[in-house]
Amino acid sequence: MAQLDSMSKLAILADAAKYDASCASSGGGKRNARAGGMGSTTGMGICHSYAPDGRCISLLKLLLTNHCIYDCLYCVNRVSSDVRRARFTPEEVVDLTLNFYKRNYIEGLFLSSGIIRSPDYTMEQLVRVAQLLRETHGFKGYIHLKTIPDADPALIETAGLYADRLSINVELPREESLAQLAPQKDARSIRKAMGGLRLRLDEARAETAKHAPRFAPAGQSTQMIVGADGAADSEIVRTSATLYSGYDLRRVYYSAFSPIPSAAAALPLLKPPLMREHRLYQADWLYRFYGFSVDDIVGSMKDGMLDLAVDPKLSWALSNRDGFPVDVNRASRETLLRVPGLGVKSVEKLIRMRRIASLRLADVARLTRSLKNVRPFITALDWTPGASIDAVALAAQLTPVIKPQQLSLFG
Repeated sequence: MAQLDSMSKLAILADAAKYDASCASSGGGKRNARAGGMGSTTGMGICHSYAPDGRCISLLKLLLTNHCIYDCLYCVNRVSSDVRRARFTPEEVVDLTLNFYKRNYIEGLFLSSGIIRSPDYTMEQLVRVAQLLRETHGFKGYIHLKTIPDADPALIETAGLYADRLSINVELPREESLAQLAPQKDARSIRKAMGGLRLRLDEARAETAKHAPRFAPAGQSTQMIVGADGAADSEIVRTSATLYSGYDLRRVYYSAFSPIPSAAAALPLLKPPLMREHRLYQADWLYRFYGFSVDDIVGSMKDGMLDLAVDPKLSWALSNRDGFPVDVNRASRETLLRVPGLGVKSVEKLIRMRRIASLRLADVARLTRSLKNVRPFITALDWTPGASIDAVALAAQLTPVIKPQQLSLFG
């Protein structure tokens, strides 16, 4: 077999990494290279770019290898899959990271891997990359490592001393689905590993005052594959909420299941599985940042599925019109956050502005990109929607003309 050069490996393993959705860098500790070393992270996230399929690829995002001894039916890199294989050495990943950083292409590294030889061996290779970057090259940029649930806890401990964020994939919304589609993986082992990581993160926060070595300051996250089993959106949202509270997660990432890449390429530009993934992210933000309860979000779903045509916040407002319109000059922050078209920053600015003068509709228009969605749900000094809030046609007026259709979960 011909040996692959670094660029050939990069083409294979960067493409294979697109199925790992955990690419955000928020929450990292503030570090810079002024006192020596290389790289920096502000703790506020890094610049993002986007792949053609819409996924955020803000970091150099690689698999160490797409070889794998597991045969998970939902994974394109499973052992029985006929894909082109490649493998980096830890030293090659380090060289790529440093060279990409020096060219100002990246500010950090996201590294995952297929399982080779054993979970412990694979985890050792991932840790070695982070260790070389930090200790040998003084790299102070952001590092996110995907960890192996069945690996020795001592390896996870070492990984946390070098990485900003660690993540363990929960894989699927239903434990029984994991047993069916990935029999070599155990849902209880995954949850146990996530629980152990949470305990270690809690200990690290308690040790901060004692000047102990930092441990994964950006916390842990997980990834859930959407569409590989029959779980409805309502079940996914409830599972995610349980994961957030049970494991103190920073993020749950959703990855749309695409079983046949060749067939997916023939789909329209706006692929329904990706739209479903997008709607789940929006629902996730409502739960985390907008004060919505899980019951609020699930209650506005039809047949347990999010509406692909409108975002979950608008869907909720249309289902709860008795709470509207709200007065932008008097409503509480919590109430304003439920108005379609108003984001967290817009609401904060609106509240500051109304302390100086009463707001008109034109003032609100300057704070939002979608006044069309906002207008039916608010009153201002010079505006009231009248009876339009109760109009049967309101939903149709706010719904795009071309309504995307969700594909069958099982094609």
